[in-house]
Amino acid sequence: ATEECTEDDEQLVVALAAAAGVAIENARLYELASRRHRWLAATAEITTMLLGEVQRTTALQLVADRARQVAQAELALVLLYHDDTDTLTVEVAAGGGGERLAGVTLPAAECGFQPVVTERRQLVVDDLGKAAPWPAPVPPGRAVLVPLAAESTLHGILVVTDRGGEQQHTDEDMPMLTTFAGQAALALERAQAQEEREMLVVLEDRERIARDLHDVVIQRLFATGLHLQTAARLAARPEVAQRIQTAVDDLDTTIRDIRSAIFQLRTPAIAGLRIELRELAEAATEPLGFRPALELSGPIDHGVPDAIRPDLLAVVQEGLSNIVRHAQSTRACVNIVITDGRLAATISDNGNGPAGIQERGGLANLRRRATSHGGQFTIREAEPTGTILEWTVPL
Repeated sequence: ATEECTEDDEQLVVALAAAAGVAIENARLYELASRRHRWLAATAEITTMLLGEVQRTTALQLVADRARQVAQAELALVLLYHDDTDTLTVEVAAGGGGERLAGVTLPAAECGFQPVVTERRQLVVDDLGKAAPWPAPVPPGRAVLVPLAAESTLHGILVVTDRGGEQQHTDEDMPMLTTFAGQAALALERAQAQEEREMLVVLEDRERIARDLHDVVIQRLFATGLHLQTAARLAARPEVAQRIQTAVDDLDTTIRDIRSAIFQLRTPAIAGLRIELRELAEAATEPLGFRPALELSGPIDHGVPDAIRPDLLAVVQEGLSNIVRHAQSTRACVNIVITDGRLAATISDNGNGPAGIQERGGLANLRRRATSHGGQFTIREAEPTGTILEWTVPL
C-alpha cells in the first residue's frame, strides 16, 4: 500500500508540475498577446492621426507617450537626426524627468548608439546615461533604441528605457517596437510634407505680392514722380516748385521702402535677419527715449553669410548701446546696405560727438569683428553734431 501511495504521489507531482508548466506558458502567452494588442492599439492610434492634420511636435509627443506606456518604460525619448551637422536633438520626452532633456543637442559621433544612425538597426545599450554626453541627468539602466526611418531616410531615434533597472523588453518586443517606430516615422514624414506644402503656399503668395508691387505699384509711383518733376520746372513760384520737389523726394523714399519690402517678400520665410535687426531697434526705443530709424537696402536676408550675421547684429547692438550711454541724442539711425559685394553698417546720431569716446571694450570688439572678415571700422564726427560709426566687410 505504501508503494502504491508513493507511485500515486509521484504521478500527482508530475501532473501538478505539468499543469503548472501549462499555466505558466499560458500566462506568458497571454501577457505576450496583451502586449501585442497594446502595441497594435498604439500603432493604430498613430495611423489614425496620419489621416488628419499632423503637427510635428504633437505627433512626436504622442509617439513618446504611447511608447512609454505600452513598453512600461521609465523614460521615452524621440531624438531627431540632422544629417548636415551629424547631430541628434531631443525633440520630445516622456517620463523620467525627461523635460530637462528637451532641446538638448548631441554630436552623433560621440554617442554610443552610433550604429542606429549609420546602420539603421536596433540597438540595446546597458546604461543610457553613459552612452552619450548628456548635459542633464538621465535615468541609468538598460535602454532600447530603434531608428525612426522611412525607406532610406533616417528621421531620428526612438529610445525606451527599462523601469527600475529591470530588463523588461524581450526579443519578442522588438518586431512590435520596430513596427511602431515605422508608423512614427511615417507620421513625421507626413508632418514635414504638410509643413512644406504650407510653406510653398506662403512663398507663392509672397512672390505674387512682390511681383505686383514691382510691376504695378513701383511703376506708377515712378511715373508720378516724373510728372511732378516736369511740373516743378514749369512752376512760376519757387515755393510751389519746392513743395513739388519735396513730394518727389517722398516718392523716392517710398519706392526704396517698397523695394526693401520686395527683397523681404522674395526671401525664404526662415530667413529673419531683417526681423532681428528690427527687434534690436525696437529694444533700443525705451532706453533711448525715441525710436531709432532703421534703413535696409539690398538682399539683407539672403545676402549676408552665416559667418557674418552674428557680427552684424553685434555691431548694431553695440552701436545703439553706445548712443544710449554717451550720446544724449534726440535722433539715431541704423543704415544697413549691401552693394557691390560689400556689407556696410552705419550707426549715426545727433548727440555729443566722438570726443572723449575711447575705443575699448565693445568698440574694440567691433574693430576686431571687422578685421576678422577683412573689413574696416571707423568712428567719425557727424555734421553738424553727433557721431557716425561705420562697419564694412566684403561679402
